[in-house]
Amino acid sequence: MCFCSFFFLFIMSMVSFVMGMYFIMYNMTIFLEWEIITLESVSIVMSVLFDWMSLLFMMFVMLISSVVIYYSKSYMSSELNLFRFIILVLLFVFSMLLLIISPNMISILLGWDGLGLVSYCLVIYYQNLKSYNAGMLTALSNRIGDVLILMVIAWMLNYGSWNYIFYLDLMKIDFTMKMVASMIIFAAMTKSAQIPFSSWLPAAMAAPTPVSALVHSSTLVTAGIYLLIRFNSLLIDVFFFKLLLLLSGLTMFMAGISANYEFDMKKIIALSTLSQLGLMMSILSMGMPILAFFHLLTHAMFKALLFMCAGVIIHLMSDIQDIRYMGGIVYYIPMTSLCMNVANMALCGIPFLAGFYSKDMILEMVSFSNLNLLIYFLYYISTGLTVFYSFRLMMYLMIGDFNLLSIYNLYDEDYIMLKSMLVLLLMSVISGSLLSWVIFYYPYMIYLSYSMKMMVIYISFVGGILGYVVSNMYVYSLNKFIVTYNMSIFLCLMWFMPNLSTYGINYKFLVLGHNLLKNIDLGWSELYSGVGMVNLMKKKSFTLHELQMNNFKIYLFSFILWIMISLFLLMLSYK
Repeated sequence: MCFCSFFFLFIMSMVSFVMGMYFIMYNMTIFLEWEIITLESVSIVMSVLFDWMSLLFMMFVMLISSVVIYYSKSYMSSELNLFRFIILVLLFVFSMLLLIISPNMISILLGWDGLGLVSYCLVIYYQNLKSYNAGMLTALSNRIGDVLILMVIAWMLNYGSWNYIFYLDLMKIDFTMKMVASMIIFAAMTKSAQIPFSSWLPAAMAAPTPVSALVHSSTLVTAGIYLLIRFNSLLIDVFFFKLLLLLSGLTMFMAGISANYEFDMKKIIALSTLSQLGLMMSILSMGMPILAFFHLLTHAMFKALLFMCAGVIIHLMSDIQDIRYMGGIVYYIPMTSLCMNVANMALCGIPFLAGFYSKDMILEMVSFSNLNLLIYFLYYISTGLTVFYSFRLMMYLMIGDFNLLSIYNLYDEDYIMLKSMLVLLLMSVISGSLLSWVIFYYPYMIYLSYSMKMMVIYISFVGGILGYVVSNMYVYSLNKFIVTYNMSIFLCLMWFMPNLSTYGINYKFLVLGHNLLKNIDLGWSELYSGVGMVNLMKKKSFTLHELQMNNFKIYLFSFILWIMISLFLLMLSYK
């Protein structure tokens, strides 16, 4: 089952790549429509849109999912229900592909909702309380976006068709389309975990590691960004888009800070995903959808590779994820360490790896654009923080002595996992330059002053040095001492967002419900309806019972009473 799924998806990704190249070369778009039913003036149509963007994205999704399924053959080998796991992953990939090729709001809803529901099943795959809580937070956060897509469908009834692609340029100034645009932005924020919906993304780490590699690279979290890229020409004039620029910049900054306080390896990588999503969203908000799409594709490769390397390390560490127990693993598992370091460096934007081409261009365009100092600082400080936590992670994992057990056997010979990681290693090195030649078929020249041109290098260098310094535990303790305990908890817990998303929303309603139950259901209403009536009936029934139990006395008493009444009546009659 694993091999068949891997082979099919891999072949389809290659076909998609060849078609994408052909479509780019001849500037082609294919739009297919299949009318299912017509009701009054509204026709429900299944539409499919093939252009260079959808085909390239499909190629990346299918390549990563094929490699992840092959990797799962070894990673999930002890799993009794492996067949069920593969089916869930395939459903997940199918939902994403449906979303990618849909120019129609109905089929987008099917893919969007499919992603939310299947992600819930995958997050609660290891069935324990923590997984259930994480799954519920993930599902309910994503439901907000689903409801907004339903509202978009209702608003678009005014046009008589749900093929949004027809109305993007034509109806730009229409109020209905402005409402649709605002709801699309809001829905994308929930799916791509921007502030204030960020807390579900690190919680989704409860899923198996292959699922994390798939979810955090090219599927669930990128759905919102892809939708905004498709709607971009409609969104430029919407005020909410300007607000999104600020929120996504803050998301990027918040995730970078939180990752530096985190010790769970998977959480650090998840927070780096959140940071990169903020980067994509913010450059999208500045009106550069192609650049956001470019970073989306390059990021997918090295992020999937990072999670796969993390999965191998977690397996070898007896399922421990705390980086303080690790150290010196480069001596024992050199191939996995190589993949991990290359993926980490690509994330940092080290020159000529995949991440460099997109991140460098994004930051130069930010320097080139006419924006205020706050946004400029958010971009550059967040980039520095990315290098900061990446170097910190590398120092904890690779340098020094192994901290877990006195007797250990770390081996780097799981060839199924290694082969799947080497495919992504190759892509993490070449995909940036390859895509930059394919997507930008005319050269960009960005003129900046020398200091602004070198700003990316300066910031990365400072971030790397700080990451090296902070990986020393004494410095970390000093940092805890300097920054007050409450402040460090605030920074570590994503600005208290997980608490606000769970107890922060639920607590007042739960207390209100408890008080209503105690005072009304179990209080006054019980006294005057249920319990009151029962007590009254009980008294009456006791009286009747007493009457029925004392038969002889009652008969005697009634006989005497009857005689007395008879005598009384007789006396009356004689008078």
